[in-house]
Amino acid sequence: MPSSAPTLVSKCTIFPDQKSSLSKLKLSVSDLPMLSCHYIQKGCLFTQPTSLSSNQLIPLLKSALSRTLSLFPPLAGRLTTDSHGYVYISCNDAGVHFLHAAAPALNVLDLLSPLDVHKSFREFFTFDRKVSYSGHYSPIMAVQVTELADGFFIGISVNHAVTDGTSFWNFFNTFAQECRGASKSIRNVPDFRRDSVLISDAVLRLPEGGPKVTFNADAPIRERIFSFSREAIQKLKARANNRKWTEGVNSVELLRKKSNDNLLQKDNGNETVTTVEISSFQSVCALLWRAVTRARKLPASKTTTFRMAVNCRHRLEPKLEPFYFGNAIQSIPTFATAADVLSHDLRWCAEQLNKNVRAHNDATVRQFVKDWESNPRCFPLGNPDGASITMGSSPRFPMYDNDFGWGRPLAVRSGGANKFDGKISAFPGRDGSGTVDLEVVLAPETMAGLESDPEFMMYATGQL
Repeated sequence: MPSSAPTLVSKCTIFPDQKSSLSKLKLSVSDLPMLSCHYIQKGCLFTQPTSLSSNQLIPLLKSALSRTLSLFPPLAGRLTTDSHGYVYISCNDAGVHFLHAAAPALNVLDLLSPLDVHKSFREFFTFDRKVSYSGHYSPIMAVQVTELADGFFIGISVNHAVTDGTSFWNFFNTFAQECRGASKSIRNVPDFRRDSVLISDAVLRLPEGGPKVTFNADAPIRERIFSFSREAIQKLKARANNRKWTEGVNSVELLRKKSNDNLLQKDNGNETVTTVEISSFQSVCALLWRAVTRARKLPASKTTTFRMAVNCRHRLEPKLEPFYFGNAIQSIPTFATAADVLSHDLRWCAEQLNKNVRAHNDATVRQFVKDWESNPRCFPLGNPDGASITMGSSPRFPMYDNDFGWGRPLAVRSGGANKFDGKISAFPGRDGSGTVDLEVVLAPETMAGLESDPEFMMYATGQL
């Protein structure tokens, strides 16, 4: 049988089609901790365009990429550290790598059929396990286009000290718009200003040769996509809010930002009791927290941690622009013993998450900055105590808006970057109706426990 491993057809460097007018951008207190993380690896799976041959597709993508890089000059630059220890992005038009690969023995159904995420997705990205600090001497971004028997995959690897998910997907969508020749008026123009509280005089001292990742990238793991339908999420949210769910009657918000601050007023005799409204996504997270804690069979006294990455752009005063370019995220930990997670109901777990998210306002963001300035450090990504869950990405990201001219993606997948036991990534469902997909990475024995957990599987569906 022919090998399913992609073979390299060609490799080149793509440069912006216009010279950058930006000189250098200082890394912020949200950027610098990511220097020890792997490059972000996300991509989209497409069916083969009927109107384009391979000889037409690759030049079209290269040309669109060149134009898009002119709108995002930092991605075509390099990192540099000055004599004082400050790290900058030099927008020097040094270019990005573009790889064309072929895997003719694979088809779309092959990739989407297995229960676990197909191992070939990891081979659809270059810069595997590249640490973000290496952007000092390596491209900040690389694009790999892998042709399949009946489709292709566009995989982008980008330096995590340069972008977060908001910036990444804005670039990806702009790339698609440029390719299909969309109107310039629909672009979300990135904001490169560096004048917020996130820009600091604190210096991050790094070891010679740069930092290393803080987890064992070789530890055995399994990866699965679990889907939550709109109806399942409605039922779960109703349960978390102690409401009866009736099909066709309940109208719930689906992952809208304002939901976290929506309060229900209940009349308790002569006293009005304020009850926090639990959002859809917090309900899903609480369900996962309980199920993974059960599957890990932790001692009752063991402290568990559920980390959620939050976007700080709208939390700061004055607010950052929605498409501020760079990292503008902070990680919110919520702690509870295994006994508390499992002995209380779903609402209790969701309330713990909700409380921390609602409290993360301008003052909290600024306190995070001060704490980091007093002890500059890289972000300790991983699960060293075996009792942590780290939720990344977001179902709000417009991952399926990437229409390059031949329709929306069939699926969104990630590479092997930053994956460890307890790393979860949230994606929107493809249908756009409010469904949510969770990319769940767990130790094999924990995944087996999750798959047999009745409460979790009552709401989740393994994606095929």
